[in-house]
Amino acid sequence: MSRKTLIVEGLSIRFGEHSVVRDLSFTLAPGKTLALVGESGSGKSVTARSLIGLAGAGAQISARTLRYGDHDLLKLSERQWRQLRGQAIGFVLQDALVSLDPLRPVGKEILEVLTTHQWGPAASRPQRVQQLLERVGVPEPALRARQRPDQLSGGLRQRALIASALALDPHLVIADEPTTALDATVQAQILEVLQAIKARGDSLLIISHDLAVVAQLADEVLVLRHGEVVEQGPTDQVLRQPSHPYTQALLDAVPGEHGRAARPNQGEVLLRASGLGKRYVGPDRQVRQVVTDVSFELRAGQTLGIVGESGSGKTTAARIALGLLTPDAGTVSFAGQPWNAVGDTVSEAQRRLRRRDISVIYQDPLSSFDPRWSVGQILADALDVAGVAKAGQGARVAKLLDQVRLPGALASRRPLQLSGGQRQRVAIARAIASNPKVIVCDEPVSALDVSVQAQVLDLLADLQAELGVAYLFISHDLGVIRQVSDQVLVMRHGQVVESGPVAQVFDQPRHDYTRRLLAAVPRLPGAGVAWVAPPQEDENPLWLFDESRLWKIAI
Repeated sequence: MSRKTLIVEGLSIRFGEHSVVRDLSFTLAPGKTLALVGESGSGKSVTARSLIGLAGAGAQISARTLRYGDHDLLKLSERQWRQLRGQAIGFVLQDALVSLDPLRPVGKEILEVLTTHQWGPAASRPQRVQQLLERVGVPEPALRARQRPDQLSGGLRQRALIASALALDPHLVIADEPTTALDATVQAQILEVLQAIKARGDSLLIISHDLAVVAQLADEVLVLRHGEVVEQGPTDQVLRQPSHPYTQALLDAVPGEHGRAARPNQGEVLLRASGLGKRYVGPDRQVRQVVTDVSFELRAGQTLGIVGESGSGKTTAARIALGLLTPDAGTVSFAGQPWNAVGDTVSEAQRRLRRRDISVIYQDPLSSFDPRWSVGQILADALDVAGVAKAGQGARVAKLLDQVRLPGALASRRPLQLSGGQRQRVAIARAIASNPKVIVCDEPVSALDVSVQAQVLDLLADLQAELGVAYLFISHDLGVIRQVSDQVLVMRHGQVVESGPVAQVFDQPRHDYTRRLLAAVPRLPGAGVAWVAPPQEDENPLWLFDESRLWKIAI
């Protein structure tokens, strides 16, 4: 199949009376990469979906020209769209957990693409599935192909989705936030895969809120706001010398390399973990040690950041700290009292008396909310657990919404009626409802675009100053960790390889793995090189990922 040019002139998209994209134009030639950036609701994703015939029910699409090679995309039948999708145009969806069939192994998901389009001899397709998984950096591909999405980490699910999109080697790949759920080193490998698409002469349309990823991949950038292009041009020009205030605001919102000011380490130790260990038996009946001898302290009013690759054990350690998993070794104390230990020596009944003092903010608040409940009901439920009397809950709900900078009118809305940033603020409101001493933040901003992410991080900082709460902050985004943390813990293969004050670890890393992790972070053009590069012999990224064939327990 010959490579083709994508031509978009005057694209407009409406849903009823609501206009979501207005007069959008661009050309994407073979071997080039175009990035669409902008806040949630700017029209990025619906633009991408209109190019594969999946804009959604009720979408009214018009354009002077909407063409891919010889195909007039305004005139295709559904049968013609099915032939074009996958084979000529690959599409990487943003939400792997929703996009993958929860009832079947990911290998069968990829196999279906090959079978539908009759790729090669049937006998060779299972091997092709394994090759595709390996190509996008999935460790133990034969094992992972047999696992369902719920048995994989978020990063592994996203890689399986990318493998499915690349199964037929399409000449145009549209990727909607393809690296959102990935840690720095795995992200680097996926970026290599995407760069290879461009290198072989194919086209890539990428949507991303990570401007450093855009800087690394794209030849041209379109900045969208409220469905309109506010700036467009070569990537280096747009990111180095933006002409529009909105573009500058997006760049200013990127988490910086300068962390928070050093603060005295004098607060009471609220959470102390000593020698934690945890192992699991996998579906292949092999025992894997996922946490080994992990120790840390979290003090009042402080933030401890935990970083590491997917499968490094950071979330498992956090769940042990929360008392949601029983360790196989070690102990956790909370405010000087036993909290979690081997053999359930601390019962859940004992923990329940102090549960209100420790809460959690999840990566995906939507999946943790009851979709039938309004925001007010979600917060009232949290107040019930905290022991707040029914008579005072209405006023307390209003105060919680005010604390997270949301209007009281949102109390009557359901989660699906809120933006991603609003949902995350509701999740924060729920977390502070019981006036906790500690909040565990598990990737709380990874799914948000850069400006909303900045707002949520500022909100968390303000609440910490106001309430004196301590954060155990888990993130794959090293820029975020540097911005929010006082202390940082670097984990690899279930062990702590480095820890200390955030400025010390980031500016003077002692461990080779920390240096490689920092060196893998995409950077904006013109950013100073503040982090130490890895040794010369470690620069082969394929070697890095072979080293990282870790077991990940989905939790």
